[in-house]
Amino acid sequence: MTLITAMLTSAPGTAQKINYPATRQVDHRDEYHGTQVPDPYRWLEDDRSDETAAWVKAQNDVTFGYLNAIPFKEKIFQDLEKAYNYPKYSAPRQKGEYFYFYKNDGLQNQSVLYRQKGLKDGATAEVVLDPNKLSADGTTRLTVFSLSKNGNYAVVGFSQGGSDWQEYQVMDMKTLNMLPDKVAWVKVSGASWQGDGFYYSRYPKPEGSALAAKNENHQVFYHRVGTSQDQDRLVYEDPANPQRFHTVRTTEDEQYAALYVSDRGQGKDGNGLWVMKQGESTFTPIVSEITDFSYGLVEHLNGTFLIETNADAPNRKVVRYDTKTKSWQPFLPEKPEPLTGVGTAGGKLFALYSQDVSTRVYVYDLKGKLENEVKLPGLGAAGGFGGEKNDTFVFYTYTSFNYPPTIFRYDLATKKSTVFRAPEVTFNPEDYETKQVFYPSKDGTKVPAFITYKKGLKLDGSNPTILYGYGGFNVSLTPAFSPTRIPFLDQGGVYVQANLRGGSEYGEKWHEQGMKLKKQNVFDDFIAAAEYLIQEKYTSPERLALQGGSNGGLLVGTVMNQRPELFKVALPAVGVMDMLRFHKFTIGWNWIADYGSSDNPEEFKVLYGYSPLHNIKKGVNYPATLITTADHDDRVVPAHSFKYAATLQEVAGVGSTNPLLIRIDTNSGHGASNTKKALETTADMYAFVFRNMGLFWK
Repeated sequence: MTLITAMLTSAPGTAQKINYPATRQVDHRDEYHGTQVPDPYRWLEDDRSDETAAWVKAQNDVTFGYLNAIPFKEKIFQDLEKAYNYPKYSAPRQKGEYFYFYKNDGLQNQSVLYRQKGLKDGATAEVVLDPNKLSADGTTRLTVFSLSKNGNYAVVGFSQGGSDWQEYQVMDMKTLNMLPDKVAWVKVSGASWQGDGFYYSRYPKPEGSALAAKNENHQVFYHRVGTSQDQDRLVYEDPANPQRFHTVRTTEDEQYAALYVSDRGQGKDGNGLWVMKQGESTFTPIVSEITDFSYGLVEHLNGTFLIETNADAPNRKVVRYDTKTKSWQPFLPEKPEPLTGVGTAGGKLFALYSQDVSTRVYVYDLKGKLENEVKLPGLGAAGGFGGEKNDTFVFYTYTSFNYPPTIFRYDLATKKSTVFRAPEVTFNPEDYETKQVFYPSKDGTKVPAFITYKKGLKLDGSNPTILYGYGGFNVSLTPAFSPTRIPFLDQGGVYVQANLRGGSEYGEKWHEQGMKLKKQNVFDDFIAAAEYLIQEKYTSPERLALQGGSNGGLLVGTVMNQRPELFKVALPAVGVMDMLRFHKFTIGWNWIADYGSSDNPEEFKVLYGYSPLHNIKKGVNYPATLITTADHDDRVVPAHSFKYAATLQEVAGVGSTNPLLIRIDTNSGHGASNTKKALETTADMYAFVFRNMGLFWK
């Protein structure tokens, strides 16, 4: 394998020669609506070839050679371990006489599932399942734990090496032993109990690469405890529409199974909703036409359903549907703030709203009458509030950038919250400050962002700053505490989280302004955030890094091409970089609802105009770039990052003064598959940032 040589001067008074592995090019072209598009690295899409494996090894040798030579990298890792090493708990969930919860002692690769009788201090907790014992490297994750109504059994789902593929097993909750039941090739699924079995969704076993093969014909099955998978009853499939998702969940009383059908591969952002009463064999439609409106069943109440929807309500509302009269009645009308979550417990309905990206929680009776607001500690994010109809209290978790996740217990009778479990983290929130700002984007739209830093920060433009964004798929970036962010802040760093269009921060209209033909708004919002931080002297182009993962990796890759001079470091993670072929792999067709498709002439022009892979320019000094991906990412397949890295090194590598590297993790997926890998990746990114900003980690 030949080498491409580049001379780098990424720190004052230093120069480092990097020999990039040269990547073989092929003469491959695709025609899109009369436009010839070359794809010289198409062969890197074959994840099973020896040549691809050799390329991965050669790239990692170069990247880790660079990273391991950074003198303070090990110090960063030690600081991250220290910051992360404290017990972390999930909120408990009650089933019968037991309360179930997850706990990580500090640096365990996977959290352990426990249960205990009662909540009194001193109650003994027993281990239900410890995923750390399931693989030598701690990369087997517990993905699903679903208890049957009587609590006698649980569906337990496992994922290996970060893959989205799951295998389900059944645990006897009296003995805590696994039964022989095994269900394979599960993806985009939950486990919903009804009677002596459960519903789940799966794909047929893929032909060829299990990593990259297109996933089609999503099927719903019913598995009866004590039987083999080949005896499972096929409940629903639609082979005529192979790119639809089909999932089922049951109501708390198990009287109904609700079937959700979405058609995102056809560009539709909503879903249809069908129900089937226990004992029946066919589903009855509530909403049979699949459009851009979504419908979610909240609760079954004596022959009526509470349904959350955005139909004629961009900020979402709750309506009541009568199964006998097939009529709709208002329940919770739409508000100026988007409705972000609804749950029931103890005969109450909890509605969560977002006001300028901070959670507000209100309690209603089951007739829709407002009873009270649940007061939260401040501007932050809360989640939980779920339970069963006989519960007298619920748990919720609250967090913010300088407020570690704290579990609260809310009593339904007294309407009061008390701290149930505060984190045992060595962290003084008074040492740090978070402020929310609203900056103008290119078209004048006001975009919110949270800025977090250590108190006493000087606005002199010299601060190392990480600007993080996502901007897509109706996903809201809410305030959240991260222990691995604290060491960066302690080094004088500034962390900025921008709430770009494309998310759900201000409801469906905010989402629509950042999707398909309007995707450029997202990039403009991110660019405007960088310009605001520079203008206000939080940082400067030489001290600014852009970070994003998945759709956020696309964001960073695109902004790199459009405004390379605006920042010093780029950290695109597991990004969607080939916008012309993303729908060819695994469930990538599902993203057409947000991106559009190169099969559509008008959408092709927009996609081709910003696709990170296809807009890398010669003669441009790109920011120092550390691309991160993993060999088991079967959501955004690593070929996206492989082809992007090869093109970036070939087109911009020669003569560039900044490193253009790709870090490919092993036995990991779309996210880090265990704690150690997450800390290692974060340490490498911080080291890369400081090295290329000419700074030293103290």
